[in-house]
Amino acid sequence: MSDIGSDEFDEEQNKLGEYKGDRNEAGERHGVGKAVLSNGDIYEGEYENGKRHGQGTYRYKNGARYVGNYNQNKKHGQGTFWYPDGSKYEGSWVDDLRQGRGVYTYPNRDTYDGEWQNHVRQGQGVYHYHETGSRYKGTWLNGNMGNSGEYIHSNHRYQGNFVSNNPMGPGKYVFDIGCEQHGEYRLVEQVDQYAEVMPELRRLRTRAPGTGT
Repeated sequence: MSDIGSDEFDEEQNKLGEYKGDRNEAGERHGVGKAVLSNGDIYEGEYENGKRHGQGTYRYKNGARYVGNYNQNKKHGQGTFWYPDGSKYEGSWVDDLRQGRGVYTYPNRDTYDGEWQNHVRQGQGVYHYHETGSRYKGTWLNGNMGNSGEYIHSNHRYQGNFVSNNPMGPGKYVFDIGCEQHGEYRLVEQVDQYAEVMPELRRLRTRAPGTGT
């Protein structure tokens, strides 16, 4: 889930590649142009005073691709990045990082739709598990489920607090037939080992988002 490829490049090194397009009076790339870099990457789009600035498409030699807005050589604004592993991010960028609102589609077709900060899930968001149809809706902290959230399944849902992708503390199941069952997750004996008042709560533990495990 990271930008794989030659995302940054030195403008002096770029002179070893080929460029066709507009230039300003100082001879800098300025306007619209296409650059074929010496490492095999290709950028086609807008420049300003020698730097990628405005709308553009950057194709990496490893198959990755970015289409969107640039600011002073960095992905900034709205854009879509296709990764070599088949995943895709579509949304807001700030200084080359996923930040703001965006949708990430993982190789296994799981999706996360929500807020990002410094390239990780942070804030409010919804993670949808493609294989089961279940989804988590709530708060994310440093890429993990944290604080208050809701796990929604086909015929019931769990509402409570989460710590590092696991439920922790008081919570309840709400069933579609109209009944509720209350319980609590708590640590016992070993770190990362969870026990619960209700046996049914054990079924809530699933693989971590985006890991496939």
